Amino acid sequence: MATTTFSGPVVSTNGFTGDIQVPTYTVAGAPSASSAGAGTVIYVSNGAAGSAILAFSDGTNWKRSDTGGTIAAA
Repeated sequence: MATTTFSGPVVSTNGFTGDIQVPTYTVAGAPSASSAGAGTVIYVSNGAAGSAILAFSDGTNWKRSDTGGTIAAA
């Protein structure tokens, strides 16, 4: 299967197959949530008080996907 990079929304009428990969960061190394843009998703290896978590940008902060709290290493 080929790899393609998109710059806008992606829509599939037949569903998606395969793995979804998101960029991985630590809390200290995560990019600015405002520059990433609201709705961007990242994997933060220590963002849930030291445990791994998916996080999303609200346009200002990276928010934990489980609680909506801001990511933190401790």
